[in-house]
Amino acid sequence: MGSTLSNLLASVGYSAIGIVIFIVAYKVMEHILPFHLDKELAEDQNTAVGVVIGAIMLGLAIIIAAAIH
Repeated sequence: MGSTLSNLLASVGYSAIGIVIFIVAYKVMEHILPFHLDKELAEDQNTAVGVVIGAIMLGLAIIIAAAIH
């Protein structure tokens, strides 16, 4: 029972770390990119920007998973 609880807490902790890294990465991309990211995604519904951001986030997820594993 104790091992299951510690594994559950570790999973929640690593998930929280991953989410924080994703938020930081998104904010960094907002500052680096030469256009307003929220405007392009929400207002202009720019599919190309969505695909690029999704690919970046997927690559970041693979790196985070490898680092945590």
